[in-house]
Amino acid sequence: MTIVEILSTLDGSKASSKTAKRHGIVFRLKRLPIGLVLAWIVIATVLLWAAAPGLFTAYDPLQGVPGGQLKAPSALHLLGTDSLGRDLYARIVHGAIHSLSGAIAAVGVGLVAGTALGLIAGSVSGRTDAVIMRFVDVLLSIPTLLLSLSIIILLGFGTVNAAIAVGATAVAGFARLMRSEVVRVRRAEFVEAAFGSGGTFWRVLWRHILPNSLTSIIGYTAVQFGWAILQLSTLGFLGYGAPPPTPEWGLLIAEGRNYLATAWWLTAAPGLVVVAVVLSANRISQSIGRTSQ
Repeated sequence: MTIVEILSTLDGSKASSKTAKRHGIVFRLKRLPIGLVLAWIVIATVLLWAAAPGLFTAYDPLQGVPGGQLKAPSALHLLGTDSLGRDLYARIVHGAIHSLSGAIAAVGVGLVAGTALGLIAGSVSGRTDAVIMRFVDVLLSIPTLLLSLSIIILLGFGTVNAAIAVGATAVAGFARLMRSEVVRVRRAEFVEAAFGSGGTFWRVLWRHILPNSLTSIIGYTAVQFGWAILQLSTLGFLGYGAPPPTPEWGLLIAEGRNYLATAWWLTAAPGLVVVAVVLSANRISQSIGRTSQ
């Protein structure tokens, strides 16, 4: 074969491999469940709302229009207006950053603190394990809403304090799951081999036990993300979250409850958004859990 023929053969094989890869990606996308695809679309949309709300609405979420109070959904106002003439769709879009940032902070608090407690309890064992897990049992025995309200009363109202309170209620769940994963991984043969080859406790813990214990934590984090949004919305509805006129989703639901008979969309629209995000996060967590098994 000539050099030209060899080069043409190589180019053809490269093109065919790229085509096969594209067909493989398309085939995998087609096999995804429709529910999972919709869940990712919902989460991606809400993330875009939080990142660039100006791309989705031109209305000011805090500025009302005189004479435009309690307008029904229309082409001008997709989800209608509230009692002060503010566009409800704009308030929901701009409120995404408050709800999502609070949920991320809450999950971060629970993830870091709970993972650290579970890692120490599962790896050290003995009295340390017993003390930590009794503390976790105490946290689990207290209703989450009561515990979060108690922490908010101590810290004060506001989005940040609400996120800390919700995160504190998630510590126990992360700690129990992390401890069980650490205990399971500690009994694995590769961990015993790492200790037998001269590895120190902290080195084996950092390089082998911790990475192999995080698979279940990742899926549980997605569940806690949806749960945190629900909890923060509950606190906002009760008046313990972001103060008015912040367009936080729970506060939007609370503001519309007085107009259910005449302007049902004020409560229904933000409520449906919260439900959609929570269900989407749960669906994604199920997918991650099946993948990690």
